[in-house]
Amino acid sequence: MDKTAIVILNWNGVKMLTRFLPNVLDYSRDEAVVYVADNASTDNSVDVLKTHFPEVRLVRLDRNWGFAEGYNRALEKIEAEYYVLLNSDVEVSHHWLTPLVEFMDSHTGVAACQPKLLSETDRDKFEYAGACGGFIDRYGYPFCRGRLFGTVEADDGQYDYAAETLWATGACMVVRAADFKAAGGFDARFFAHCEEIDLCWRLRLMGKKIYCIPDSEVYHIGGGTLPKNNPMKTFLNFRNNLTMLYKNLPDEELRHVMRARAVLDYVAALQALLSGRVGDFKAIVNGRRAFKEWMPEYVEVRREVQRSRKVGSVQGVYRRSILWQYYAKGHKKYSELDS
Repeated sequence: MDKTAIVILNWNGVKMLTRFLPNVLDYSRDEAVVYVADNASTDNSVDVLKTHFPEVRLVRLDRNWGFAEGYNRALEKIEAEYYVLLNSDVEVSHHWLTPLVEFMDSHTGVAACQPKLLSETDRDKFEYAGACGGFIDRYGYPFCRGRLFGTVEADDGQYDYAAETLWATGACMVVRAADFKAAGGFDARFFAHCEEIDLCWRLRLMGKKIYCIPDSEVYHIGGGTLPKNNPMKTFLNFRNNLTMLYKNLPDEELRHVMRARAVLDYVAALQALLSGRVGDFKAIVNGRRAFKEWMPEYVEVRREVQRSRKVGSVQGVYRRSILWQYYAKGHKKYSELDS
């Protein structure tokens, strides 16, 4: 069994592989085995891997299973103590892996961690997808040290300390294989988006911890699969976020939060419509409809999550509204949030 397996999920991403995979191999080959799990690409990804990267171990999947189930199926075939889930559009840096693995080795109660995630196109700024560690507010809105909604901070070293978080970014996550399996992996029905937050939340409910380790830095392009304003991304985010809340919230909070979210979601839909973003308007409405349609299938899933719950309150859930902090109070930085 390998100690550390870097697993890059690919679907028609030959350009990203040829651009970033050499960098991953150069800075990781002595510390980890590198795998590419291919989601039945129809470009020449597999041929390029076989010809130009023979040292990479290839896991071929029979169709495009998406991010969540693609990783679930790939990791079933890989034996390692630690899985490093790495997006194909990430540039790693010298000595990036060592701080993450050493931290996991010395903190056995930590299930997952992430590095500092910086922008590949503007290296002095954090990157949207994970910045310096992720949280959610009481209504399920994600944010990060270094990123609130669309406001991304410059990295001035203000978060250069290890911090406990709610979630680690799926763009670059080190997860203990035993914990990943104990939690049941990603929710396959999510396909993509919110799956890492849902997984980390379930791990936290099991009594595990999640950390950001900024001694490690990587650079992420972001939006490589779906652009930020793509209606399909909006649909997946709303459907999956509501499902995540339904699964993981305690009984005493569930009804209030879901009612509040209904109001907030329809306000967001109306705002999209009035702004001329008809695609996003439809995506929000359809996302809520899709959640309601499959919610009965999640009744037993929720019961199981709540039965396995070992902690009450979870570190990393901000007890205030991030919407109020950001739009009403004008707090645009993580460090400005009311405690």
